[in-house]
Amino acid sequence: MPGSQFSLAGLFGSTTDSLPEAQPNILTVCTGNICRSPLAETLLATHLFGLDLRVHSAGTQALVGHGMPPHAREIAEQEGVAAGLSQAHQARLLTESMMRDADLILTMTEEHSNHAVQLRPSRLHRTFTVREFARLAGSLTDAELHRAAGSAQAPRMRLSAVLQAVADQRGLAPRAVESEDVIDPYRQSPAVYRQAADQMLPGLGQVERVVRAALG
Repeated sequence: MPGSQFSLAGLFGSTTDSLPEAQPNILTVCTGNICRSPLAETLLATHLFGLDLRVHSAGTQALVGHGMPPHAREIAEQEGVAAGLSQAHQARLLTESMMRDADLILTMTEEHSNHAVQLRPSRLHRTFTVREFARLAGSLTDAELHRAAGSAQAPRMRLSAVLQAVADQRGLAPRAVESEDVIDPYRQSPAVYRQAADQMLPGLGQVERVVRAALG
């Protein structure tokens, strides 16, 4: 898998921004774009390999051009990410155009979500913290996801319909009983990096489930 942007097989949809020529993509967001969001990016790229889908990441206060710290790379590789993939990462600053083109925006904290939506308010219903996504998508059965996808025919619109079903759970699913932020492990111990990874993994698993339900 080349570079820090990955072509993977599946088409995402947008209900607000019309992007007929854009490659469908998932955007992951944190602060510096060196620990949490690239870990999420490389894990999704690995788990969704084989789908025609771009997975990329950015930071609200990115350390532009910096790579992933050793602890983050180590965890990525422990979870099955190829070493070349984690080593190739270079941090980028989150921009309005990235938000405009993204079909799903996964952030690490509520603050990141607020920042992202301010850049592109129309992406509100496609922006989730990764732990919020786990909670909302987890309240939908596979049958419900497939039923939502079946309301559209084109692959990108099928995924859009499924993402809308997830977003609709904001008023229906049980509320979070604690913060849904992923802790920032930057300059912390390996144990904190592991804790951050463990907090995001359920959400990434739900993203994979939603994408495959939409495109299957």
